[in-house]
Amino acid sequence: MSQTRISSGVTRRQFIQSGVALAVPGSFGALAAAGLGGFSVRSLAAEEAKTKPLPEYVNWKDAEDLIVHSANTIETKRSAFGTSVITPAEDLYIRNNVPPPDESIVADRDAWPLDVEGVRKPRSLTVAELKSMGLETVAMVLQCSGNGRGFFPHKPSGTQWTVGAAGCVLWSGVPVRTVVAALGGPAQGARFMTGTGADKPPEGVELKEALVERSVPIKEVEQALLAWEMNGEPISLAHGGPLRLIVPGYTGVNNVKYIKRLALTPKETDAKIQETRYRMTPLGQKGNPSQPSVWAMSAKSWINHPSGEGESIPAGLTQIHGVAFGGINGAKRVEVSLDGGKTWKEAKFFGPDMGRYAWRQFVFPAKLQAGKHVLASRVTDSQGNVQREKRVENEPGYNNTSWRDHAVEVTVS
Repeated sequence: MSQTRISSGVTRRQFIQSGVALAVPGSFGALAAAGLGGFSVRSLAAEEAKTKPLPEYVNWKDAEDLIVHSANTIETKRSAFGTSVITPAEDLYIRNNVPPPDESIVADRDAWPLDVEGVRKPRSLTVAELKSMGLETVAMVLQCSGNGRGFFPHKPSGTQWTVGAAGCVLWSGVPVRTVVAALGGPAQGARFMTGTGADKPPEGVELKEALVERSVPIKEVEQALLAWEMNGEPISLAHGGPLRLIVPGYTGVNNVKYIKRLALTPKETDAKIQETRYRMTPLGQKGNPSQPSVWAMSAKSWINHPSGEGESIPAGLTQIHGVAFGGINGAKRVEVSLDGGKTWKEAKFFGPDMGRYAWRQFVFPAKLQAGKHVLASRVTDSQGNVQREKRVENEPGYNNTSWRDHAVEVTVS
């Protein structure tokens, strides 16, 4: 399936207002065990996070739609995704590995310098110069590697995200392939694309321990962007402005914020965030370079309404709706189960198809009788890959795509 690019002239609000209007109750989804093995329950800590105030650097966001786990980890409520494809900046999750840089770095956005290395003609380019080289827009699911961590039974360390460390946004910028070509192409022996952020390590922490520097396979040069706009507006400091590396289909950590260096390198970076962290580490072990890196995303979906937090919905016709995506592939079809995965029926996509890297909204009208129901969804991507029933167990709690974990139990009265 070919990638769809969208004209940069369409505004964020135009996309937010697109799609089918469906009633969505204002509460965040949770899951009750209900005697069905494999279903998880949200932690008390996540419930308490609802009452924390927004940190100052994101005080422009919509507090009613967010759950504040910490100053650097803020989750979107399940119900806040609504029924439009694009997630507004005001509702988009926050995940920073270290505190963000000072606000002064976005004072003169066009003057921000990027050092480009590992090409035949290495040089420094300002954002103003990058803007003269090309422009494309891509719609993409941005998702934290740990989204769904809260469902792992061994309770991995880190934020106990459920579904809200994700969103679908528009990025606009110059294609990396265009920049590389303008600088003579890759230097000999280049095998990875490495981005370095301007994050400053906390005082007393060794540079490599806290440096936000990620490497991905060099083939991603073809799809990657150096973006200065998100949803039609300059990228905020909170989301990586003035310049962010965008790698469509890859988890959030690979989309380096405040990028100051882009290098085509023969080896992966030895920064700890790459060398030992963000690895699919087996239970009880420590991360090391031999383990798979957390790179591309795979097929995933979940239901946003009914949310399953505990509220009762009336018996009768209910519009079950949610989101589905294929990671590096497009979403081809999605199914819904009303009985915890025993039987499945195909749901309908609605709203615009914004390309292989975006998610699709789906809806399934169901006539629910009084009682308890476990509702689940599963997506099949364009390559025929079906969303997994069970999570891949790993020590850090990464890449949870289990439809069983993401199911919701609802009470119908």
